[in-house]
Amino acid sequence: MSKDELTTCPRCGGNACYKQGMGADYTISLCYGCGFTTNSLMKSDSKFLEEQLEVLPELYKDLIYVDTEGYHWIPSTVNLLEKGMVYIDGANTQDWKWSAVKSTTIPEELRENYPIPNKKGEYYEYKMNMKTLKTFGGKEYMDALDYIDMFKIETK
Repeated sequence: MSKDELTTCPRCGGNACYKQGMGADYTISLCYGCGFTTNSLMKSDSKFLEEQLEVLPELYKDLIYVDTEGYHWIPSTVNLLEKGMVYIDGANTQDWKWSAVKSTTIPEELRENYPIPNKKGEYYEYKMNMKTLKTFGGKEYMDALDYIDMFKIETK
């Protein structure tokens, strides 16, 4: 596959699953309906999947959906420094939600308090403002993305 296309999500059945061909038989799929994602390396018994499972939070592992082709779908995490972050939060597979938080500009005089790891003399310009935390239901992924203005096009 070398083109982008909208497909039906095997997890939620919605028609907003964006599949992107990256070349060399590598694809990435993200459902904007349910917020779950997979790629062509996320199949059962793959080394890549094994590596992902080592670092994923337990709730993300518990929520994995395996489709009929053996692809493992996991909740996505969006982290856009200038806009915000969307992630899964909850106690278990029956009690979880999407959490969204907006970012804020760090005042110039305080940036020394926010060094970028392994980049001597460089500092973050933005940080997540936890005072803006808002939660969304499991089927409100698009609303969470909209909350952090992911779809807003900046013009300068």
